[in-house]
Amino acid sequence: MDEAKWYIVHTYSGYENKVATNLETIVENRGLRDWIQEIRVPTETVVEVKDGKKREVERKLFPSYVLVKMVMSDDTWFIVRNTRGCTGFVGPGGTPTPLTEAEVEALGVEKHEIVIDYAVGDMVRIIDGPLENFTGRVEEIDADKNKIKVIISMFGRETSAEVEADQVELLDD
Repeated sequence: MDEAKWYIVHTYSGYENKVATNLETIVENRGLRDWIQEIRVPTETVVEVKDGKKREVERKLFPSYVLVKMVMSDDTWFIVRNTRGCTGFVGPGGTPTPLTEAEVEALGVEKHEIVIDYAVGDMVRIIDGPLENFTGRVEEIDADKNKIKVIISMFGRETSAEVEADQVELLDD
């Protein structure tokens, strides 16, 4: 079996959740979990102020689009394409084009677990980004956001810098 890839499906405005639910139901009823593996409507939580009151609201990141991780075949294409509320796949001339690894990562669709092998107080070297080759002491670790605060010495001053967890490596003693 081919490897499943992420595809973008276009829907009628406001039908994203309905398309996702309908597709989930079809996948469960027909036992297609091996072929259509994941269906996502990417959202973010934002704070809205309305009439002087703050509320947390979930907002769709990509209105009118649903992300589907699937193995593309004539059958799976037909099932997704003919789901009520779906208008087609995103791609040149309606030809389904899978997202690249970089696009999947940029969209944050799949979280890659980063193993953090250092602790607060450890000395680390920054191995990527604008501060590459600087060394510093880990001040704070935010594993949920994959962010690390490092105190580095820059121009004779101690400066706090925030970097991605995978941009640092533990220094050998």
